[in-house]
Amino acid sequence: MDSGLHGTLEPPISFTLMVHHVVLYKLKSEVTPARVEAMMMNARMQLLKIPEVLSIKCGKRIDPEMDWPFFIAIDFESMDKYAIFREDPVFVKFTEEIIKPNTEDFLALDFEMDPGKDVQFS
Repeated sequence: MDSGLHGTLEPPISFTLMVHHVVLYKLKSEVTPARVEAMMMNARMQLLKIPEVLSIKCGKRIDPEMDWPFFIAIDFESMDKYAIFREDPVFVKFTEEIIKPNTEDFLALDFEMDPGKDVQFS
C-alpha cells in the first residue's frame, strides 16, 4: 500500500526558525580593557531589558592578534522579533551611547536555528 509519503519531510509553511544574531566589532584604538568590560556589562544589563531577546552573550578576544576583539550574540524567536528588537528604544540608545563611540567597524552575521532543539545543541 502506497502511503504517498516519499522523500524528505518538508516543514509546514508557517514554520519559523529561531535567529542567532552575532556581531563582531573592531574597537577604536583608545578603548581600554576597562572600557571593554563596561561595554560587556552594559550589553547584558541593557539588552536583556528588551522582551524580544531570548538570550545574550558577549565577550572579548583571547588572542591579541584577532581582528575582531569584541562580540555580541543574541538569540531571537524569529526574524519578526529581531526586526522589533532593532527598533526598540533601548537598543537604539545602546547603539548610540555604547557601541558607536567605542567601535570603528563591525561584521553582523545572522543564522537560522532549529526551534525544536535546545539552543545549546543546535
